[in-house]
Amino acid sequence: MPASPFQIKVCGITRPTDGRVAFEAGADAIGLNFYAKSPRYVDAPTVEAMNLRSLKRTVYRPFHQVGLFVNASVEEIRNRVDLAQIDIIQIHGDEPPEFLAQLPRDIPLIRARRMDDRGVAAIAEDIEACRAAGRVPDAVLVDAFTPGRYGGTGETVSWAGLADHSRWLGDVPLILAGGLTSENVAEAIRIVRPAGVDTASGVESSPGVKDPDKIRRFVEAAREALERL
Repeated sequence: MPASPFQIKVCGITRPTDGRVAFEAGADAIGLNFYAKSPRYVDAPTVEAMNLRSLKRTVYRPFHQVGLFVNASVEEIRNRVDLAQIDIIQIHGDEPPEFLAQLPRDIPLIRARRMDDRGVAAIAEDIEACRAAGRVPDAVLVDAFTPGRYGGTGETVSWAGLADHSRWLGDVPLILAGGLTSENVAEAIRIVRPAGVDTASGVESSPGVKDPDKIRRFVEAAREALERL
């Protein structure tokens, strides 16, 4: 299985306590959402106030801060990367394949794709377009398709439709997202066999507010299922 930049990510962190819970539970990464229309949006000053730098200094295992961007400019992404100590970039909008080659090459890049009725073949076509344009993402994150929405909907994707993803995506790791919870993540991993998983709404008490117990149960269930692979 191709290696992913992370195995377990808790996305949409808006409070420092939630970031610390995710780390202590054993997650590999947290996601900071810089899309202003999201209920999980955090601006740069808020990230500074959260002081996640101090958390990272205490980490003795890989632990990443992923910056999530939707149709942002290259300049905006570069600024957020510097201000928030982002070490993985995730583009989650309608960015054209040519856009990837303009982003910093020393930072891993995840391209999110919303899976519609065209299935994984359309995602594979997009990856090939990225390759032709000069940069293949380090992983592709597959989320549910909801018109006008860019993730965080709580909707699941067709796990069966992704079961043969390696035939389509080759050496590009797949990160599974979309409605994952502690109750369904093990079954999703068993069917899809992804390189990693990502959750946001599945571990919340309300949009942007994480539930510590849900985080812990999700990470435990995901880790156990990934280890079985």
